[in-house]
Amino acid sequence: MRKTLSLFIGIVLILVTLGILMLASASSAKYDDAASYFVVRQLIWLALSFGLACVAARFDYRFYQKLAIPLAAISVLLLILVRIPGIGTTINGSYRWLRIGPLTIQPSEIAKLAIIILFAWWLARNQRRIDELKRGILVPFGILACFVLPLVVEPDFGTTMLVSSVAVFMMFIGGATIAPLMVTGLSGLLGVTILIFQNPERMSRILAFLDPQKYEQDKAWQLINSLRAFAAGGLWGVDFGNSMQKYHYLPEAHTDFIFPIIGEELGLIAALVVLMMYVMLFILGLKIALNARDDFGRFLALGITLMITMQALINFAVVTGCVPTKGLALPFISYGGSSLVISGVMVGILVNIAHARMHAPRSASRNPFKDRARKV
Repeated sequence: MRKTLSLFIGIVLILVTLGILMLASASSAKYDDAASYFVVRQLIWLALSFGLACVAARFDYRFYQKLAIPLAAISVLLLILVRIPGIGTTINGSYRWLRIGPLTIQPSEIAKLAIIILFAWWLARNQRRIDELKRGILVPFGILACFVLPLVVEPDFGTTMLVSSVAVFMMFIGGATIAPLMVTGLSGLLGVTILIFQNPERMSRILAFLDPQKYEQDKAWQLINSLRAFAAGGLWGVDFGNSMQKYHYLPEAHTDFIFPIIGEELGLIAALVVLMMYVMLFILGLKIALNARDDFGRFLALGITLMITMQALINFAVVTGCVPTKGLALPFISYGGSSLVISGVMVGILVNIAHARMHAPRSASRNPFKDRARKV
């Protein structure tokens, strides 16, 4: 477990370092002081993230069970506040931010952690009743709806799909019956799909995804230039700092679309190495979850692992044109204070779960999957 934890932390540090370097390059084309502006701010957030990660690493993860409901309530309240005029801040037509003095926070990032803790607490307490329609399906999906509805209203369909997918996977691994899980999940997906079709802005993104060449000068602008960045980079890249796509061809080159800049400047090999590092994070996170001391620790580690790696997977899919464009940052690499801080806290919690396993015997049950043969 010690080697697993050391490797996990090492990969996170490599990704964070790469993120600072690529941020300096990707933001340098915005305006004269952009590089130093974004890098300095990111370093400040990184220092805060590191401090909170250290606190979380020394804080007994089992205490979060007591915070599950209060943290969830606060998180939902913050998601609602972003839609209130004068409190929420609008950027690019979406209400996703709260301004507190000089700081801007994104409540959806807090919601990601709150959902993981709440579902880990719920599943640990109700595993024996997870096959019941009410306890195993209706109540968890009702809890999820409290988070999803404010996210849809923002609108933030990317985060909606991410947190819903993580919650469903946690329920499945916890032992929820597949059939009702799929029916309920597909019903929610149908509802989101209807909302997308009724939203001209979202619908135009779908059309641009289906025929990017036709919408090259409009909604498919970022996607087309993202693909051009990968093509220009080839195997070994055009060298660090020499990207052309960052010169206003990719407006979000320092945030959601920073991965194409990595592909352009460092090449396909480096991009694949970054991809493999996230795969390693997934494997190492699962190992930490499997070896956790108790059910709550297992589900908490599992949820954190899924949240980080699935967000990275969606980002990779977006920038390569595999799914329609969504505003999801690449964990540890993209510019963004809220994302970096919450990711740091998640890493700290994983570290604490691993440390607890190393310093005490684990519980008798090693399998995070519910024993379906066990009588309720």
